[in-house]
Order: sequence, then structure tokens, then C-alpha cells
Amino acid sequence: NLDFNTSDRLGGMESYVLSSTSIKILIDHHPSPSAFSDYIISETTASSAAELIFLFIKALDGKSHWTKQIAECLFTGIMTDTGCFSYNSSAGDTYRIVAELLDTGINKDDIFSKVYNNFSDNRMRLLGYVLDKKMVVNQDYKTAYISLTQKELKEYKFTFGDSEGFVNYPLSIKGIIFSALFIEKDKFIKISFRSKGNFPAHIFSEKHFNGGGHLNAAGGESYESLSATISKFTSLLPRYSKYLKG
Repeated sequence: NLDFNTSDRLGGMESYVLSSTSIKILIDHHPSPSAFSDYIISETTASSAAELIFLFIKALDGKSHWTKQIAECLFTGIMTDTGCFSYNSSAGDTYRIVAELLDTGINKDDIFSKVYNNFSDNRMRLLGYVLDKKMVVNQDYKTAYISLTQKELKEYKFTFGDSEGFVNYPLSIKGIIFSALFIEKDKFIKISFRSKGNFPAHIFSEKHFNGGGHLNAAGGESYESLSATISKFTSLLPRYSKYLKG
């Protein structure tokens, strides 16, 4: 089990995993892992699960079996889980690990391009629409949010992954320290949160939106309508004035 801390994150696979008699190993960097695995490797200061896998392999003296493909996968995991090293990546050990991965001969520029420069024209048009028409900025609480309905997603021929990174754009606005993205699904609202500084996105998500994550990057869900979810979100902001009004 990689990169999640509770069994309910498995979705439809949860019952199968929990009922399995196989040995279960959890490798994760999220806070407060639940005890549904036989062995738990948990370190919340790690940048990513990929970083922990690197250390796990190294501890087993597995570097003798190191391949360029393994290094590419681990670098990709660290890069994406830190938003290209923009959060969860302040420890020097993370960069020493990255240096070891680069020393295997991987092409970081090629990896970056395949991950971040590989979108469809529909995705780019959707991004333009989002920033022009769907981004709401609340300067009073240094917050911005984006919402997308199923109808809008269909209009832009949305495919899985097209909204990746959308939640980060509002944080580039001067003064904004908290950002949210609400996407309407068939049976729930998928929510992403990002923040700057010490705003606890993970606590906000865990307390109010059935989620969790990290200090500056978290996710959640709502089973109310999109409009009701957004109303709830905006009504909660005054409770966090000590972070958002300072």
C-alpha cells in the first residue's frame, strides 16, 4: 500500500484488501496512518512515498539491482508529489536522493516534459476558461477557488488528469495563500486544496471535507451539491481568520 494512510482511500478495493490474508505493508508519508497493515513504514517529514521507497531499497542493499527505469520512476514520484519541488521539499535529504537518482543517467528534462508538457488542446482551452470565467478571488480572506460542473467538463471533452495543477494557479496571485478546486462528479464533489506558509490545508480538509493530506496540499470530498459545498467552504473561512487575515 503506497502513498495513503487509511484503508478507505482504497475505494472499491478496500474490502478485498482488508479480507486478504496476504502480508500487508504500508509505505506512506501522510500523518496519522491507520493500523490496517502488518508492517508500516511511515515518515511524515519525507517529501513523498517515492523517497521512502528509495530509502527502503537502499536499506536492503537493493542498489546493486538498481536500474535506470527504477530511478526514473522514483524521480517522477518525488517530482510530482512535491509539485516540482514547490512544497513538502525543504529537507536537504530530498535533494541528496534526487542527486543519486540523477547520477544513474536519467534525463530529468525529458521526464518533466512527458509529465507536464503532454496535454491536449482541449485541456489548454479548459484552463483558459477556468482562469477567465470560473476563478473566484476573495482578497479579504486571501483565498481563491475554482469550480467545474459536469456539463462544463463535457463541453471541453474532459479526460482524467486534465485538471491536474489547476488548483495551484490561484496561488500565483499576489496575496493569495489558500486555494481550492471543486469538481462535480457523478455522486460527489472532488476537492483539492493548496496553501502557502502555515495555513493547515490538511486540517481544514480533514475537519470539514472528509479528507486530509499535508500542510500545504490536501484533498477531500463532499456529498452535498456543488453550490452547497462552495457555500460551506466560504462560510468556513472566517473561522481561519488567524491564518487568512494576518
